[in-house]
Amino acid sequence: MSVDRRISVAPMMDWTDRHCRFFHRLLSPNALLYSEMIHANAIVLGDARRHLYFRAEEHPVALQLGGIDSVALAKAARIGQEFGYNEINLNCGCPSDRVQAGAFGACLMAEPLRVAQAVAAMRDVVQIPVTVKTRIGIDNQDSYEFLCDFIETVHEKGGCDVFILHARKAWLKGLSPKENREKPPLDWTRVHQIKRDYPQLEIIINGGFENMADIGAQFAHVNGVMIGRKAYHEPYFLAEMERAVFASMEAAQMPHHLSRETIVAQMLAYMREEQAKDIYLKNITRHMLGLYHAQPVSKKWKNALMDAAKENSVRAIEDFLA
Repeated sequence: MSVDRRISVAPMMDWTDRHCRFFHRLLSPNALLYSEMIHANAIVLGDARRHLYFRAEEHPVALQLGGIDSVALAKAARIGQEFGYNEINLNCGCPSDRVQAGAFGACLMAEPLRVAQAVAAMRDVVQIPVTVKTRIGIDNQDSYEFLCDFIETVHEKGGCDVFILHARKAWLKGLSPKENREKPPLDWTRVHQIKRDYPQLEIIINGGFENMADIGAQFAHVNGVMIGRKAYHEPYFLAEMERAVFASMEAAQMPHHLSRETIVAQMLAYMREEQAKDIYLKNITRHMLGLYHAQPVSKKWKNALMDAAKENSVRAIEDFLA
């Protein structure tokens, strides 16, 4: 099953929920979107629908799983496929203390064979792609050879053909998750070298992209680019990427460029539908604060969203459009 990964939006805890993805989909009809990381046990032992439900408009969308127990991951992957996700992704890059306490996330880079076994178990029970998102190293295990060993093992013994590489190593001790996103230096060239040395693999680069010039330059080296906080804090950047990367697609597949006001109007319709399901507007509006980033009406827009959340009413947003 083919998934277009030229542009994707990173899985981000507490951010890339279904409301965020619906909003991002309006801005970019073609980018691959990801869920937040969800632990396999939360799906297998908990309320799977609460964690996995999404609207058809969000496609294509991938489910990122956390955990390392092969049996639980396989069960969660199968359930994810049944819910309609287009890809299952295993998190091998999160360095948070909570994740480390569960012995998964970035610390799995030190256990490539266990990762390979987990990937193989998931691939055995689903027909959709199973991919891995990881760092380029952990702590002092940050040599190129260490990264190659991880990729080779997971590919050859697990059957994984797609790797999303965050181009920073992770410090498992001494740095917060936020610091781990900023302090370890970026090394895009190491990711480029992986693609040169393993041309048969699909390699997606992640980390530090702030403009279309840098993003566009990546396609000479890798298969795709994943962006995270830039897309969240400045969501209209997704529309810019959509035009730049997918402009050659046929008109039937490439909708006309949508203005911010058109996006807001469509989100208003979505809000009304979700309110009818007893969803509080604050769960939706919090993802939209950056839509008018660097625009003269940015403050007015944020005030409208805050009023809407406080009143649980779309009136303030309607007034903004008026």
